Amino acid sequence: MESFLRSWTGQDPHPDDYQNIEFWSNPERSGYLTKQGDYIKTWRRRWFVLKQGKLLWFKDSHVNRWSVPRGVIPVGNCLTVKGAEDVLNKPFAFELSTNQDTMYFIADSEKEKEEWINSIGRSIVQHSRSVTDSEVVDYDSKS
Repeated sequence: MESFLRSWTGQDPHPDDYQNIEFWSNPERSGYLTKQGDYIKTWRRRWFVLKQGKLLWFKDSHVNRWSVPRGVIPVGNCLTVKGAEDVLNKPFAFELSTNQDTMYFIADSEKEKEEWINSIGRSIVQHSRSVTDSEVVDYDSKS
């Protein structure tokens, strides 16, 4: 939990937070999102990478094996990811929440927003410690 709080509160992530994740290679999703700063509530455009249950961000898209993430969120600790246009009064906005905090993002288009929400949502289900296999519901299966 300490690593989660460190990442969430904007402290530099510890290497343990992203060790053994080849974030520079074949991510589940990557692209630019605008994120709100943790202390100074300005909006900054950052390159995001979703891989192996971690949402990492970098200053720009030139990510390689020597890159150091600016932040890491273990999505298995997150409870919800959903649209937030009405909360922020900004188009293409979405939020990622834990039981302690909510982080806001803005995508470049409605399509990208939906793709990020879907990818992060899948990752939450796959990496959540609170959901057992028997509790996972397959909405695509025919009953």
